[in-house]
Amino acid sequence: MPHFKIDCSKEMLNSHSSDEIIKQVYQSALSTKLFHKQDIKVRITVFETYITGEKKEDFIHVFANIMEGRSSEQKQNLSKSIVRDLASLFPMVHNIGSNVIEFEKASYFNKNMLDPNYQFSMP
Repeated sequence: MPHFKIDCSKEMLNSHSSDEIIKQVYQSALSTKLFHKQDIKVRITVFETYITGEKKEDFIHVFANIMEGRSSEQKQNLSKSIVRDLASLFPMVHNIGSNVIEFEKASYFNKNMLDPNYQFSMP
């Protein structure tokens, strides 16, 4: 955790590979110093069928799912860093966005937490 889910149009892969896009989002998240590097998970879903407004234009959007507890300023900086860095990869694409969704700590659970010695920590 955190999880970064990237949605993008198929045509976005004409100029950069999915691996390049994933690495860029990973680096953007890491640059904020909000997360441990080994905890950042990034994946991408590519869409062939979509609409953006009234026409079909290239797009990329990152949904950042993070544990609650960061300030609004930290979350805003995370989204801004992701969008800024993706805009540098795709200067001609207008539809670039990101938003942050918080996990509630009380309801989050993963396999590592089955270990009785596990302790949740944030950087």
